[in-house]
Amino acid sequence: MIVIAPGRVNLIGDHTDYVGGLAMPCAIDLAVTSEFERADDIVLTSDATAEPATFTLPVDDSLDGDATMWHRLVHAVASLLPDGRGAHGRLTTTLPIGSGLSSSAACTIALALTLGFDGNARSLVELAQAAEQQATGVPCGVLDQLAITHGVAGHACIVDAGAVTAEPVPVPEGVSIVVIGSGHSRALTDTPYAQRRKEAERAMAEVGGLAGATVADALAIPEPVLRRRARHVISENQRVRDMAAAFAHGDAKRAGLLMLESHASLKKDAEVSTKDLDQLVDALSTRRGVFGARLTGAGFGGSAVALVASDTANAIAETFGGRVVIPSAGARILS
Repeated sequence: MIVIAPGRVNLIGDHTDYVGGLAMPCAIDLAVTSEFERADDIVLTSDATAEPATFTLPVDDSLDGDATMWHRLVHAVASLLPDGRGAHGRLTTTLPIGSGLSSSAACTIALALTLGFDGNARSLVELAQAAEQQATGVPCGVLDQLAITHGVAGHACIVDAGAVTAEPVPVPEGVSIVVIGSGHSRALTDTPYAQRRKEAERAMAEVGGLAGATVADALAIPEPVLRRRARHVISENQRVRDMAAAFAHGDAKRAGLLMLESHASLKKDAEVSTKDLDQLVDALSTRRGVFGARLTGAGFGGSAVALVASDTANAIAETFGGRVVIPSAGARILS
C-alpha cells in the first residue's frame, strides 16, 4: 500500500493559528511517501534514520528517554490511535527537513494513515496535531495539518484554526509559487516558538479574544511586547481575508503587497524573522516578475515564499536556488 502526505507552503497568515486565527496555505508537490504492508506489529524505517521503529500492539505509553525523533513520532501516532493496525514498511520524503514546509506534520499524517487511521478529516487533523506535540514538545497549531489534509490541486485554502476548517481558493491563472531556502534550517524545539505562542495568547486575552479585535485595541495594551504581538495577530488575520479577496479577483499585485506587509509584521511585531530571511525577501521584492514575498511557516530560519508571474518562475527559482512548487492534492491512500 502507498500513502502520500504532502508538505505545505503558507502564503500568508503565520503565528495566528494557535490563537484561533486565519491562514492561507496550500499543499505542495513535495511529500512524505509511505510504502507498507499490513502486519501484526509495527516495523517502520525512514530515510532519515537507519534504525527502524519497532513496536508491538497495542502500543503502551512508555518510551525510552533517549529515543530518536523517528521513534517518538511513530510511538506518538500509534499510541493515540485507539484501533491502530500494524505495518511493515518505509517512509521517504522529498521535503527538506527544517525548511518551514511542514515535514513533521506531513510525517505524522502519513504515519496515521499507514497505521490504520479511519476517521474523518477533522479527527485526523486533531490526532496529527496531538502526536506532533507529544513527540516534539512544540505546542503547534493546526495550520499545517489542515493544509495537508484539505489540499486541492491548483488551489490554496483558507484555514480557520478556531473552527478547524479549510476552504479551497483557486490560485489565479498566470501566477506561480516559488520557495527558496534561507540557508538556515532549524528545529522549532531550538527556537522561541513556544514563547511566541504564550505571548500571543496573553496578548489576545488583553483584547478579549481575536473575534472583533482591532488594531486600535492592540495599541491600547500597555506592555510593549504584548502590544506588538496583538498588532501582528489582528493585522495578519485581516491580511488573510484581503489575500483571499485578491485571489478571487485575480489581483496578483495586491496579493504580493499583502505578502510584503505580512513579512514586515512577522519581522517587527512577531519578531520571528532572521537577517537571512529579511535579505532574501528584500532581494526577491526587487526582481521583475515577483509580486511579493515573505517568510513562510514559523520563521527563525527556514524558507521564503514568493508569488511570481508564471513566465518568470523558473528563472527566479534558478537565480535564488529555490524551486517552483505546485499546489497539490492533500494526503491520500493510493492503493
